[in-house]
Amino acid sequence: MKNKMLLLAAAFGLLASCSNSDDSSGPVTETDYMPITANNYWVYDVSGTNNISGRDSLYVGNDTVISANTYKKLRTLALPTGFFSNSLRNNAVREANGKLYLTGNAGLNFGDALPVEVAVSDLVIFDKNAAANQQLGMVSGTLQQDVQGFPVTINYTLKSVADGDMATFTAPDTTVYTDVKKVKTILNLTISASFGGFPFNIMPTQDVVTSTQYYAEGIGMVYANTDVNYQLADLSLLQIELPIPQSGSQNIKEVLDTYFIAQLTTN
Repeated sequence: MKNKMLLLAAAFGLLASCSNSDDSSGPVTETDYMPITANNYWVYDVSGTNNISGRDSLYVGNDTVISANTYKKLRTLALPTGFFSNSLRNNAVREANGKLYLTGNAGLNFGDALPVEVAVSDLVIFDKNAAANQQLGMVSGTLQQDVQGFPVTINYTLKSVADGDMATFTAPDTTVYTDVKKVKTILNLTISASFGGFPFNIMPTQDVVTSTQYYAEGIGMVYANTDVNYQLADLSLLQIELPIPQSGSQNIKEVLDTYFIAQLTTN
């Protein structure tokens, strides 16, 4: 099972050239856990099970106006390997009152067999003022999809939850960050269909993606740990064979390596 099987897509802008060393470009004078100033960038080393390995470059691009609100487009240098960069690629993000709002399409894929896109509008994906375990945002709905001629119904719930604060956090590469806030992203799915006029579940309701992101003050997302797990129902008695593996399990880690944050100023 490849790491593209279940990925959220959201956009950040891309910086043409990335530094080989951390550069905050002067003192930050505002509290900001994901600075989305134009030309800011983050480079992540990605690793995980099933031989996952990559290096993702995420950057803040141009402005875009949606329903009278101004957003930043978030982009990547190339097709990302990790969950976080995929979840922010080519979508729009804005900040207001310490919250980050995401608008765009969340792409969810079981490989190439079951591509799914979920539209989100101003989904809150971070809130610096949230209490631990507070739900930040949620979107749910139903999609009708065709899997190689086999119609299925997908019920989904995508939510973000504040997961507490940390005075200090040591990343897997031993870098120590201060004033860190955690956010958990959870994708819950149920997949059903009908056969001979009788409904049945292809995949019982389950949390398929659970991703924890660590945001450091003045820097942004510094580490993400994502688990992707699913188990299909046993359809052997119905003699149905789907173009999706019966089960899957995967872990993806994204560790911040280099970054650039433009100097913030106050009026």
